[in-house]
Amino acid sequence: MQPDDATLKELAQALGGCLGERKLSLAAAESCTGGWIAKVITDVSGSSGWFERGFVTYSNESKVAMLGVRQASLDAYGAVSEAVVREMAEGACHWSRAQLAVAVTGIAGPNGDTLEKPVGTVWIAWRWPDGRVESRLYRFTGDRESVRRQTVFAALKGLNDGLQPGMRQIDSPSLT
Repeated sequence: MQPDDATLKELAQALGGCLGERKLSLAAAESCTGGWIAKVITDVSGSSGWFERGFVTYSNESKVAMLGVRQASLDAYGAVSEAVVREMAEGACHWSRAQLAVAVTGIAGPNGDTLEKPVGTVWIAWRWPDGRVESRLYRFTGDRESVRRQTVFAALKGLNDGLQPGMRQIDSPSLT
């Protein structure tokens, strides 16, 4: 099942309510989604009260320059890796006034894949207000649009789940 626009909007609205109540702000560091997370968030009226900024760091050079990702991490593990996505999340908080961040990097396709990292390989990291960073590897299926849409969904759902563990579960596609 593919998350639709209404589901993404519902997730963003729930996130905004939680962040607004807690007086927290969010930064997003995006690679494979190219700003789609920020777009869904800023579609919510009043999001300027809780969305601090977004970084679209599509190239390796921008990850280093804008988020402080270490070149050594890129060289050793590649842009689509746990090490890099965690550094992206840390950098998003460091280079903003946000207390929490979400970061995504992946291979949306149809090109750029390898045997070890096929199309649909996506890493997502969440940096929480207490300084913890959690990361998760996903293997999405479908075309470029589908992989990117599933990534936006998983990023927002992860934020909601982490901030509101008892929150009503918004129907989700099968995420691995």
